[in-house]
Amino acid sequence: MSNISSLNQVYTEFDLLLQSVPEINEGAVKAVKAHDAQLTKPSGSLGQLEALVRHLAGWQGKNSPTLNNPMVAVFAGNHGITAQGVSPFPAEVTVQMVANFTAGGAAISQICAMHELNLRVFELALEIPTKDFTLEPALSDKDCAATIAYGMEAIAGNPDLLCIGEMGIGNTTVASALYSAIFGGSGKDWVGRGAGVDDEGLKRKIAVVDKGLALHLDENTHPLEILARLGGREIAAMLGAIIAARHKNIPVIIDGFVATSAAAIAYAVNPASLDHCIFAHTSNEAAHKTALERMNKTALLNLGMRLGEGSGAALAAVLAKTALHLHNNMATFEEAAVSNKSD
Repeated sequence: MSNISSLNQVYTEFDLLLQSVPEINEGAVKAVKAHDAQLTKPSGSLGQLEALVRHLAGWQGKNSPTLNNPMVAVFAGNHGITAQGVSPFPAEVTVQMVANFTAGGAAISQICAMHELNLRVFELALEIPTKDFTLEPALSDKDCAATIAYGMEAIAGNPDLLCIGEMGIGNTTVASALYSAIFGGSGKDWVGRGAGVDDEGLKRKIAVVDKGLALHLDENTHPLEILARLGGREIAAMLGAIIAARHKNIPVIIDGFVATSAAAIAYAVNPASLDHCIFAHTSNEAAHKTALERMNKTALLNLGMRLGEGSGAALAAVLAKTALHLHNNMATFEEAAVSNKSD
């Protein structure tokens, strides 16, 4: 969208990190394929489960990939545009749900507890909502860059798989604005009902997005600047986590509609910067499918979910754990004394 020379200097490092990304370890992928070929099953018969193990191996750079420390990171932020009635829930629900995550009462808490996924919740200045982007930029460039940097610290615990999700009342409106700015179209093309707005609420959401686009967007706006003008702290932090994971050999699973908007920013800078990412599921928010198509991505699951919280990403991690368990524990043809296919 813009040349690096015209980009605000606070974003230069992030732009370069997105442009200069490590490649997949093809040797590790070949090692996994070789072992898989010896397991007691027809080649390819486990479909996407086999692909998941190859993905883990290639991006971890390990001939024998691990899932000893899979982490679900949920980033929570508040938004100034909620004052315009874009959600049926008040902004204080963000804080209340964060407490619910911590107390173990949320869906994501239960999924993680049941399947031994490490859940971490990152609160992003919940007492200070972003600005109303119909009036001014949601974040200053300095604050946006600082939040991306904060998100990069999410991998400090060295997870071997990172699942990203979010919580933030009003953030489906924010995500819709980002998609509109990145991929083109108006609010009507990208806005859905989110947490369940009625017809009047839907009209308000569309109007808010269109007003924000008209105020902030021009043809030279860099994707990282779009993030500051229309985005949110949780989205900026998720972008940071995606960037850091790529440079630390950590594969990523991205949740639904809002989490994917963070990935869309990375895609707009460099499509290859998302190669280490799996998209967990197709959200029931209709425009999510469109966003995935624009990025030439296919989601692993389609369960009609629209909860957020990283819930879809966590379920995809459960599949990844299952896939790796099969890869590591199935007998080979030789071990089981089963005849392999004839040459």
